[in-house]
Parts: sequence; structure tokens; C-alpha cells
Amino acid sequence: MLIAIASQGEKISQHFGHCKGFTLYKQEGEQLLKEQFVPNPGHRPGFLPVFLHDLNVDVIIAGGMGASAQQLFQQHGIQVIVGAEGTVDDTIEKYACGMLQSTEVFCADHHAHGEHDDEHCQHE
Repeated sequence: MLIAIASQGEKISQHFGHCKGFTLYKQEGEQLLKEQFVPNPGHRPGFLPVFLHDLNVDVIIAGGMGASAQQLFQQHGIQVIVGAEGTVDDTIEKYACGMLQSTEVFCADHHAHGEHDDEHCQHE
């Protein structure tokens, strides 16, 4: 299983589309291996779910994500976990232990308005 975490350095990105990149981990049984960091190739509507699918990602973890992006990931067979906070290392450990739950954090579609900050994310 390949897990991608939307990352801003060592922290979880609160808006997956505007992250610096994706920290990839491979889980084999109980063993968790850090694979690599893949820079974000650019935020374009509908592109990142296909990009991560082509990398064979099975799970995407982020702080917040729009509802339409979540649907696109699910259509590509990628499990979505949103609402993650803190560091990438702590988050992957929580995931590996089965302690990471999606909290239904949605980011409003504010791209058309030119707004790119994370304060628009809503907890539902």
C-alpha cells in the first residue's frame, strides 16, 4: 500500500492542492517505509487525483480538501483522510496504528476568487 501525505515541510498541509509536495510511505504488513518526497506539480482542477493515481497511491492524507477533489480521489480508488494536523511523521505513525480518522474537513472552492489561504477550510 502506498500512502501520500500532503506536506508543507515537516507539517501536514491544510489544503492539499497547495502543498509543497507529497511525502510517500510504503506500508508492507506492519512495516512502514518512507519512499520519497514528490514535489507538487501544480494545482489544476482534477489533476492531482490523476497524478497520484498514476504514482499508484492508495491513500491520500491532508488537512483539508474540497468535496469535489475528495470525490475525484474516490473515483480513482484512492482513500481520502482529511482533518490531519501536526507533523508528517506523527501522522503516518497514527495511520499505521489505526488511530487516524477522517474528520470531514472540507475546503470551500475559493480558487475562482483568487483566494489561496487555509483559513477557508471548514469542519463539517
